[in-house]
Amino acid sequence: MSSDMVVTERSSDGFTVECKIHFRRGHCGRKRLQHGERPRPAPVGPGRMQRVTKLMALAIRFQRLVLEGAVRDYADLARLGNVTRARMTQIMNLLHLAPDIQEAVLFLPKVHGGHDRVTERDVRPICAASDWAVQRRMWRKVCPNR
Repeated sequence: MSSDMVVTERSSDGFTVECKIHFRRGHCGRKRLQHGERPRPAPVGPGRMQRVTKLMALAIRFQRLVLEGAVRDYADLARLGNVTRARMTQIMNLLHLAPDIQEAVLFLPKVHGGHDRVTERDVRPICAASDWAVQRRMWRKVCPNR
């Protein structure tokens, strides 16, 4: 069932006014009346996001949770996520990547079948390098077309 509606209003002088309306979620989940048709969602292309891309996004989100005080530390995140502290450290180490490499990881092409082209295990040694220039050279070896 669609929430798009056409509202018809007849005036006393014989004019008829029609307009399309729909409801959107507003502040705190309240419904808001909007004029026009409901915008169509952007089509989602075929394929799936690579796992390292998801982990990079999680690391950024987790860091924000720690900075905002929603969780105390990475150990709390590990308990909440049901993973070991060592695994949480591996995920959070993705934040040590140079900013342009982080962006490249976030925008890796989708996989249409088979294995991921770049894995988190491939990226671990790059995270361990403290020099961003070295990281970039290592990244070009892992992902030569980037």
